[in-house]
Amino acid sequence: MQGDPRSHGLWDVSAPPAPATQPLTCAVRADVVVVGAGYTGLSTALHLAEQGSDVVVLEAVDIGFGGSGRNVGLVNAGMWVMPDALVDTLGADQGERLISYLGAGPSLVWDIIARYAIACEATQAGTLHVAPDRAGVAELAERHTQWARRGAPVDLLDAQATAGRLGTTHYKGALLDRRAGTIQPLSYVRGLAAAAIGQGARIFTATPAMGMRADGGGWQVATPQGSVTAQKVVFATDAYTRHLMPQIRTQQVFLPYFNLATAPLPDALAKTLLPQRQGAWDTRQVLTSFRMDQQNRLIFGSVGALRTGGAQIHRAWARRALARIFPQLGAVDFQHQWHGTIGMTNDHLPRFHELADGVVCFCGYNGRGIAPGTAFGRSLAGWLRGGNEELPLRPSTPQDAPLRNLKGAFYEFGAQAFHLVDARI
Repeated sequence: MQGDPRSHGLWDVSAPPAPATQPLTCAVRADVVVVGAGYTGLSTALHLAEQGSDVVVLEAVDIGFGGSGRNVGLVNAGMWVMPDALVDTLGADQGERLISYLGAGPSLVWDIIARYAIACEATQAGTLHVAPDRAGVAELAERHTQWARRGAPVDLLDAQATAGRLGTTHYKGALLDRRAGTIQPLSYVRGLAAAAIGQGARIFTATPAMGMRADGGGWQVATPQGSVTAQKVVFATDAYTRHLMPQIRTQQVFLPYFNLATAPLPDALAKTLLPQRQGAWDTRQVLTSFRMDQQNRLIFGSVGALRTGGAQIHRAWARRALARIFPQLGAVDFQHQWHGTIGMTNDHLPRFHELADGVVCFCGYNGRGIAPGTAFGRSLAGWLRGGNEELPLRPSTPQDAPLRNLKGAFYEFGAQAFHLVDARI
């Protein structure tokens, strides 16, 4: 499975089993049909079911097959862009509302994990955005200023304090966000599925949505062996959109991202790496991320795909990088590897679309899917039920990203070139 694009690498090995599901083999009815069993789709289904709606989820492959089961597992607040840039794009009212909404996203994740006893290695120790150089330190100082002005619990750390948090003197500073933390991402999405099923939602796997037609004021979604007729349809497929609504996919440029995981490290050595167990990522354009799991494995990632020549290039770079960042590790071998796809929008902000009457989606998470996807799903559930729920984004019309395939290829080949020559980290 390690070289298989279906593989979730380490997460497959360490996650509890997914709840039992089957393909859809008949015609069924529901209030809402959700396409995609990732964070957004399952959060929507869970919150709809909690409120008494009859909801069906259709998943083309397995629960968490896409980005929800492949990511690093950092539960961050906000989006990739700085808060002020978000306001500049969306305007003061909507921008500040979205900042506040996404800032509270991690707390919703922790609450769901606690309420449904989801075993997903949840660690609420914060995350660290780290700077390897002066430019990165200046960026973090500005991020700190903008977040602190909004009352967020963020701390700007100097080089000495950063070294104490990371177990390395390689970085010159860090921004600690105390709202954030880490999870085992595949375990979490499987836990969401189990919670939704427990509330009455029906989830069908190996069941791609292949066609859709209007039906009596609602919609009929066709699958290979059955169909679902519902008043409302939610597309929660994002960068893994396949058969229907291609405009979700074509408005995004795909960024490949890989992760490598070591074998469990000896306790004495593991305690020297990220001793308070924050997850971290850096300020470089071709970024690096790293974190520990509860079995003392170090998970190390960057931009790129582990296929053909890229696998060898990225793995060799990772060994060199770890030798510089954490020299106490000595020679490193990786037991697990996997990669996935991040959908990037032109302004690095998510989208809400009404694709047709009663057909909606959130998409474009730009590498920040865990907390936003969970939060958007909750809000969408309330909105679909016709309550007073105000969605955090106004609807927009999908616009194809220019030169998207060329840009996607550039991300991969650019990452390979960078990792071939990078000696600075």
